[in-house]
Amino acid sequence: MTAYTERHRAIRLGPRATAALALITLLGIGVFGWPLLADRGSVIGDHAVDAPWIFALLLPLLLAVVAATIADQGLDAKAIAMLGVLAAVGAALRPLGAGTAGLEPMFFLLILSARVLGPGFGFVLGATTIFASALLTGGVGPWMPFQMLAMGWVCLGAGLLPGADRLRGRRELWLLTSYGVVTSFGYGLVMNFQGWPIYTTGLPSGITFVAGDPIPDNLARFLAYCLATSMGWDLGRALTTALCTLLLGTPVLKALRRATRRAAFGTPVHFEQTGGLNSR
Repeated sequence: MTAYTERHRAIRLGPRATAALALITLLGIGVFGWPLLADRGSVIGDHAVDAPWIFALLLPLLLAVVAATIADQGLDAKAIAMLGVLAAVGAALRPLGAGTAGLEPMFFLLILSARVLGPGFGFVLGATTIFASALLTGGVGPWMPFQMLAMGWVCLGAGLLPGADRLRGRRELWLLTSYGVVTSFGYGLVMNFQGWPIYTTGLPSGITFVAGDPIPDNLARFLAYCLATSMGWDLGRALTTALCTLLLGTPVLKALRRATRRAAFGTPVHFEQTGGLNSR
């Protein structure tokens, strides 16, 4: 007879994957924040020009995270298959609320998945889901690389939340709900910022980006811009995420953890010989 033993664990970050994620994050901060450092009188161009270059940089870095995680022995064929399944489900959920008061049911699924499967897996899942949903809905545009980065950061943070090994039940559910609400607004802020320096023609001076102004002054006007233009949309996203997490979080977390336990990602299989029979 043969005995099969396995040990369940989440897909954890190794040093190579951490370095790749740090590089993507630095790139993202530069991509989003460079207008704040522009000289006075500078003209901030349309992202239709730079978006293909951003995507061209982002895609190999995402592949680098996957390759680094494989090299760190944290990601195997079973995890890649689950990544594809979850990205497909998230992409299918997005059209259910897209365009309607910020209702985005995919948010809660991606946050819960990253919570169970880890920050590296979560970042790649978030970015991949945005890419897949853009292809599905015809939403490919200069905003897509920015959405991929922003959603990747949301899922990265979910994977880094404390108590992944011990926190369960109501406390975990409220932690994830609170995180979902905060990041729903945070995602909106980040995505507003990628367009704010460009598309402010005709807006009141109190909410318009001014190249070369002190950073605190521009940030104050940006917050006023968000309050005036997108707060209702972000509130809809936050409420949807909170309700979905509270109502569906427990069964979804159990299903994800059961699938992760059975898959035993990154755990080698050991066969022991018993009863004098040889295993081949």
